[in-house]
Amino acid sequence: MKNIARVIASVVTFALAAPAFAQVKPLSEYEFPEGFTGRGEPKGGTGKQWMVAAANPHAVQAGAEILEAGGNALDAAIAVNLVLGLVEPQSSGIGGGAFIVHWDAKAAKLRTYDGREKAPAAAEENRFLTQDGKVMGRREAIVGGKSVGVPGLIRLMELAHKNHGSLPWARLFQPAIKLAEDGFEISPRFSALLSNDRDLRNGETARVVYFDADGKAKAAGTLLKNPAYAATLREIATKGPDAFYTGPIAAEIVRTVNSAPQNAGDMTLDDLKAYKAIERTPLCGSYRTYKVCGMGPPSSGGIGVIQSLAVLEPHNLRALGPKSPTSYHLLAEAGRLSFADRAVYMADPDAVPVPIDGLIAPEYLKQRAALVKEDVRMPAVEAGKVPTKHAFAPADSPEMMSTTHFSLVDKNGNAVAMTSTIESGFGSKLMTRGGFILNNQLTDFSYEDVAEKRTVANRVAGSKRPRSSMTPTIVFNKDDKLEMVLGSPGGPAIVGFVVKTLVAMIDWDMPPAYAAAAPFVLGMGNTVTLEEGLEFVQGDLEKLGHTVRINNAASGIHAIRVTKDGLIGGADPRREGIVIGK
Repeated sequence: MKNIARVIASVVTFALAAPAFAQVKPLSEYEFPEGFTGRGEPKGGTGKQWMVAAANPHAVQAGAEILEAGGNALDAAIAVNLVLGLVEPQSSGIGGGAFIVHWDAKAAKLRTYDGREKAPAAAEENRFLTQDGKVMGRREAIVGGKSVGVPGLIRLMELAHKNHGSLPWARLFQPAIKLAEDGFEISPRFSALLSNDRDLRNGETARVVYFDADGKAKAAGTLLKNPAYAATLREIATKGPDAFYTGPIAAEIVRTVNSAPQNAGDMTLDDLKAYKAIERTPLCGSYRTYKVCGMGPPSSGGIGVIQSLAVLEPHNLRALGPKSPTSYHLLAEAGRLSFADRAVYMADPDAVPVPIDGLIAPEYLKQRAALVKEDVRMPAVEAGKVPTKHAFAPADSPEMMSTTHFSLVDKNGNAVAMTSTIESGFGSKLMTRGGFILNNQLTDFSYEDVAEKRTVANRVAGSKRPRSSMTPTIVFNKDDKLEMVLGSPGGPAIVGFVVKTLVAMIDWDMPPAYAAAAPFVLGMGNTVTLEEGLEFVQGDLEKLGHTVRINNAASGIHAIRVTKDGLIGGADPRREGIVIGK
């Protein structure tokens, strides 16, 4: 494990005026850091024309291949995502969903796309309750068919490619197909996550692909091939997205969900056939001299970032700096306020009225910001009052820490921030015979509140999208020029990860690699979580009234900054990603 104290020391003292990035190593020389066991040194890269930053070197190289072949940022994003589903199947894949924030440089237009999974039409709000009305345990609810939402990723990529793609659809599948057939070496992190998973090995398909004859996870360095995944991708590449939502692939998804040994589901072929990805209206807010834009509901991420930054705006974080306990106190308090609003208001806007405008209205944000003081913790935090016709109770709805994020900028200045997920690590633990794992996205609904007879916005309903915290983000400077592209995995912690990274780049002048590596503080509810290495501020935060715990989490921040001298990128050292630029 790398020396964490040394990493933090380098992060808090680094200045943008003196970037010193090591050259990106060839894949054969790349050392994969372990997730959940610490972090390595900050990892970055530079480029003049284009850049890809993602959570696995194979995926980054696939994106680079597409860009070199004349593709644009959206084309490359599709190739990256398809490879991640192969080499990082614990985090994302075609059995899940995603959000895209896209910047079209020529048209000077920002667009956002929703590929969030949907509940089957037959889903009811008591879906994750036992026969006696009790709440299922978290693991009990996740494993099996009931937790699987209708996958949205392929329709999402279809919609975005139709609007923005330049290379043919089938060309974008070639890197993933080739790698699935030729094989890749299992990384140490992938092997460790397989070893720690208790349920994936129980499925016949997954057992053959990922485990040896004794049921042990295949070791790091083992060549892994997935010909079934290659065949599935070839079918979608040649016949188009309908091949996923109808026909044999769709039938196999339904069979896998509805015949699951645990929690058999109720998905139908009609559910798959009816799925549509949606273009949503982007949400933008201001911070200092920047315009920060992202995803609206069903994601809570865009609103959460805008709210958090508005709370931080009155405070001089530049002067306070990254060594000040006050900086982390303010970040925690901003998180607590946005999290309280998330718990009450955020849900699928097609199923529940979400007061989006009220939650980011300037007057409302000023009221929320006025609640935060630099010398004392807010004793209690509740959702704010905004105009709405519906009264909902707070709903916690904890999301799991899986998911992946990648950022791209092409030679024409187009950009993509894309966050992709199957929710929990290895999703529902169900793998189809088509070689991909199915999500457990429906456990993102707030089902515990139903058992306690509370009416919540994010309750289960047929054909409804569960709330998400995914926060793909694009930032513009005072001249409305593209400046930053970023995002992270991390469940409900995503907003905190993204806000921390923005503050590090904007207020503390850190380049993306160091901003991504900077330690996090999370304020969610009554407890403040500090990443290991920030123990030096614990006592000060406790004096202000905080209850503090020290914990680590594998964020996966991948960020690109556009400067007058070119592109600067950063890959989160808590995962195994890299940055490639040209």
